[in-house]
Amino acid sequence: MMIRDGRFQLSYTLSVFVIACVAAGCASAPPKAQHNICSVFEQHPAWYDYARKSAAQWGTPPQIQMAFVRQESSYRENAKPPFEWFLFIPLGRPSSATGYAQIQDPVWKEYKAERGSLFRSRGDMEDALDFIGWYNHKSHQQLGLSKWNTRDLYLAYHEGRGGYKRGSYKKKPKLLQVADKVARTADEYGQQLKQCDAKFRCRHWYQFWPFCS
Repeated sequence: MMIRDGRFQLSYTLSVFVIACVAAGCASAPPKAQHNICSVFEQHPAWYDYARKSAAQWGTPPQIQMAFVRQESSYRENAKPPFEWFLFIPLGRPSSATGYAQIQDPVWKEYKAERGSLFRSRGDMEDALDFIGWYNHKSHQQLGLSKWNTRDLYLAYHEGRGGYKRGSYKKKPKLLQVADKVARTADEYGQQLKQCDAKFRCRHWYQFWPFCS
């Protein structure tokens, strides 16, 4: 009887946890070694699949997508800009940006109108990487930016394509430093990915070299 009661208690506890987790939206733990893309994918292997899927669809290499996410949110799914204050009075957040890719409401609305809105979330890595690829594809079409030009793609991402076209970033030295940092991260990620790409590409039971896609 005690064993049965113990099993019931364990089952009840797990059920309560699952319900609470769903209600609260359990967060995925950010990678511990964010400087190394192989370690990032080791902790979250599905992210590798999402990055490759976005790259195949839109053309932005996985290492550039992931460099964007690292800069924007440090891989936190519920990241938001910090509150601004005037003395002790909260003024609110400076923008509506949220999620892995820090996507603002207007452009998210545009993205969903084109890509479909059902079940899409800025706190879902698959959707965040698809958004980055989609946005960079638009920047390529409208501004002529190479999909390998991390620095300028990031400037257009941060400032908006209109702002980039006007050259608004030229008066923002800190932003230019950040864009250079993102470019360096993408370069480092690209070199690291060469060492582990085959491992993640062929990790599923139905895949085997040399037929891994």
